[in-house]
Amino acid sequence: MKFKKKRFYILAFVLLNLYGLLCGVLYFFQENLIFLPTVPSQEHVFVMENPFEEIFLETDDGAKLNGLHFKSENPKGAILYYHGNAGDLQRWGTITNFFVEKGYDVLLMDYRGYGKSTGKKSMESLYSDSELWYDFMKNHYSEEDIIIYGRSLGTTFATYVASKNQPKNLILESPFYNITEVGKSRFPFLPVSSLLHYTFPTNEYIKEVKIPITIFHGTNDKVIKFDFGKKLFDSIKMKNKSFIRIPSGGHNDLINFEEYQKNIDLALENKMH
Repeated sequence: MKFKKKRFYILAFVLLNLYGLLCGVLYFFQENLIFLPTVPSQEHVFVMENPFEEIFLETDDGAKLNGLHFKSENPKGAILYYHGNAGDLQRWGTITNFFVEKGYDVLLMDYRGYGKSTGKKSMESLYSDSELWYDFMKNHYSEEDIIIYGRSLGTTFATYVASKNQPKNLILESPFYNITEVGKSRFPFLPVSSLLHYTFPTNEYIKEVKIPITIFHGTNDKVIKFDFGKKLFDSIKMKNKSFIRIPSGGHNDLINFEEYQKNIDLALENKMH
C-alpha cells in the first residue's frame, strides 16, 4: 500500500512539474509561437515584378520600420496591407502583386523584428506602428481612397487602425476573435488567459469600426479556425458588413477559390452592400 502511495506522489510530482514547464514555455516563448519572421540583411535588395519605392519610418522609441510602396499610373485606390505572421516583405510583396495588377497602389510593411524593421516588440508598440503607417498613407492619399486590408495576424492591426480612422473600408482575410481564444483552442489544458501578454483583442477594436467591413474565411483553415472569423463577424453590430465563406478554403490559398475571386473586386470597390 505504501509503495502505491509513493508511486502516486511521484507521478503527481512529475505531472505538476511538466504542467509548470508547459506554462513556462507558453509564457516566456509566446513571441516565438506568434511571430515567425525571416530576417535578411539590411543590405538586402528586394526584387519585385512591379515598380516600388522602399520606405523607412522612424518611431518615437527609435525603431526603424521598413515598407514597400507600389504605385500604379492611374490607381483605383490605395491599399494599406498588414501581412501575416511569417516571412518578410520579399514574400508578401509577391503576394500583393495580385492587388497591384488590379490597378491599386499598395503600401506593405514589415513589423518590428521582420525583414529590415527593427525595434523591441510589444503589443502596444505594434499597434502604434500600424497607426504610423496609416499616417503615412494620409500624407499621400485622401482617406476616402484608402482601403485597409489585414491578413491573419495583420487583421488585428488593420482593425485597430480602422477603429480610429475613416478610410474607405476594411477587408479582413482569415481573422481571429482574439489571440487568447486561439491559444485556448491549441492549449485547452493551460491557463492561457493568465499567461499571454500578447492578447490582440480584435473583437474589442472591431466594435468601434464605422466603415464597411468584409471578411473572407476558409472553412478548412487549420491555422485560424473558420469559427473564429465567424464569431468576429457576428460580434459586429452595424449592418454594413459582409462575410464571405470559402468552402474548402485553407489559411494561405483563398486567392485560388472562385468565391474569393468573385467577391474581392466588389469588396475593394465597396459594392458588397
